[in-house]
Amino acid sequence: MGRFATRNPIGISHERHTLTTFREFQLSASLLKALSAMQIDTPTPIQMAAIPPLLERRDLIGQAATGSGKTLAFGLPLAQSTKPGERLPSALVVVPTRELAQQVGAVLSQLIAGTGKRSAIVYGGRSIGPQEKAIRRGVQIIVGTPGRLVDLLNRGSLRLNQVRYLVLDEADEMLDRGFARDVERILAATPRERQTALFSATTPAWVHEVSAKYLREPVVIELGAEQDTLPDIDHVIYELRSDDKVKALRRLLDEPTSGGTLVFGRTKHGVRRLGLQLEQSGYSLGVLHGNLSQPQRDRVLREFDAGKMPVLLATNVAARGLDVLHIERVINYDLPETHNLFTHRVGRTGRMGRSGRAITLLGPADLPKWHKIERGLGRTLPRMTLDGEPIAAQPHANGVRRTRPALGRRPPQRNPRAQHTSHSRAPAGRVGKRWPRSS
Repeated sequence: MGRFATRNPIGISHERHTLTTFREFQLSASLLKALSAMQIDTPTPIQMAAIPPLLERRDLIGQAATGSGKTLAFGLPLAQSTKPGERLPSALVVVPTRELAQQVGAVLSQLIAGTGKRSAIVYGGRSIGPQEKAIRRGVQIIVGTPGRLVDLLNRGSLRLNQVRYLVLDEADEMLDRGFARDVERILAATPRERQTALFSATTPAWVHEVSAKYLREPVVIELGAEQDTLPDIDHVIYELRSDDKVKALRRLLDEPTSGGTLVFGRTKHGVRRLGLQLEQSGYSLGVLHGNLSQPQRDRVLREFDAGKMPVLLATNVAARGLDVLHIERVINYDLPETHNLFTHRVGRTGRMGRSGRAITLLGPADLPKWHKIERGLGRTLPRMTLDGEPIAAQPHANGVRRTRPALGRRPPQRNPRAQHTSHSRAPAGRVGKRWPRSS
C-alpha cells in the first residue's frame, strides 16, 4: 500500500493512500457484501485517500468535489468502528440540511443492514417525539442537523459522552456563523479523545483554525483542485442584454434533455413567483424552498428523483444534500452570494463520474457579483450571448472588467410543447402543466 506524507509549518499532515479495490481496505465481510449490493466496486479518489487513515483512527480534513463519494469515504470507517448492542451512540454525523441528513442516513443504513447495528436520523420539521423514542431504544449511529441535535441535548434525550467517531459533513457551511454556536455546543458534549473528520467541497482559511482547536494532527486530503478529480461539468455563462431572465429561462427549458433540470433562485418568494410564471407558460415543474413542510419537501424530491418531474426550481436549500444522479443540468437563474455556494450548486450535476452542464444567467445588475464569484473561484469563465456569440472583455479605468455583448440575431421563437414528450397532469401540491394526452 503506497502513500506519501508531508508536514506543513502549522503541523497538519497531508497524506494520500493509493488503493484500487475496497478489499484492500481490509473491510469487514458485511461491508463488502453491502457494497456489492449497492453495485459499488471501485473506490473514488477521495475514498482511496481518506478511508485508510480513518481506519487507523486518525483525524482528517477531506476536501473533494461534490458527487465524489465523500459519504462512503467517512461512512465505511464509521460503520466498521461501531459495535452492535451499545445503548448510547458511538458515532455522530452532523450535517447542515434535512435533505443531506436523509441522504447520509440512507447510505449508512445500507452499510449496516443485517449487522445488528442501529442508526437514527434527527432533524427539524418533524415531530421530535418519534426521534426521541428511536434514541431511547438504543442506537450506535446518529445523523442529524445542528438545531435538532441541540434541542435533543437540551431536553436530556440525547447523550454524546460515548461518541468515539464524529463527522462534520459539508463543514464549510457547518461552521459558518449560522451554525457555529450549535456546533460548538455539540462538540462540547462529546469526549475530547474522539476521532474527528471534517468533509467538504471547499476548505476556507478558517479550516486551519478549526483543526488547531478540535482536531489532533489531522491528515489533510485536498483533491478538489486536481484536474483529474474534477467533475465533468460544462460551464455555460450567458450574459443577457436586459434583466428579462424569464424569457431566457423559457428558451432553455424548451431545449430537449434526457435528464432532470435544477433551477436555482435566490429567495423563497422569488422561487414561488417564478414557479407561477412558468406554470402560466405551460411548464411542468416542482418548487423546493424552506417554507415547505417536511412532507411537502419529501414528496417533491421523491418525484424529481423518480423522473416524474422534469424541472425542479429551488432555493439554496437544494445546493447541499440533493443527491439525484440524473440531473443533467443546473441553471443559476439568480446568482448565489458566494463562490462556495456556486461550487455546491453546480455540483448537483456531473456526480459520480457522470457528465453535466452548469448554465448561469447574468443580467446587467449581476456583473459586479459575478466578478466577485470569479475571483473566489480563481478563474474566469467565458461568456456569450444566448445566441452563442462570444462576448469580448472590455478594460475599465478602475480595474473592473466590463463586457460588451456581440451583436446577434433575434432568437427564434420556439413552441414549448414541441420539445417535450407528453406528461400527465401534475399531482396536487406542485406546479404543473396540463399536457395533451398522447395518441
